[in-house]
Amino acid sequence: MQRFMMKSKIHRAIVTETNLNYQGSITIDKDLMELADILPNEKVQVLNINNGARFDTYAVESKRGSGTICINGAAARLCQVGDTIIIISYAIIDDEEAKNYKPKVIFVDENNKPVNM
Repeated sequence: MQRFMMKSKIHRAIVTETNLNYQGSITIDKDLMELADILPNEKVQVLNINNGARFDTYAVESKRGSGTICINGAAARLCQVGDTIIIISYAIIDDEEAKNYKPKVIFVDENNKPVNM
């Protein structure tokens, strides 16, 4: 058996931009993507703590160290600049491995800089 497990998350990031006219995705600081083991074009789920919205999209790299979290395309209607979000990536893991698997959890400050690492 295999299980669909949380692979990583960026916890309580702050939306810094929205861009309705972009084709889609969420743009994430490259440092945060690397820490969370999220690859460019990887599917992620975004949870908006401010309004309860949840949506799936794909990740796009932003400049390293920029702190950028930009919601693009139609999803820009689901977030506002300043909203607090959680970005989650998932993986399919064999049952035995899943029992001991520890996801990566990246906590960030109000400037989307990693803390408590």
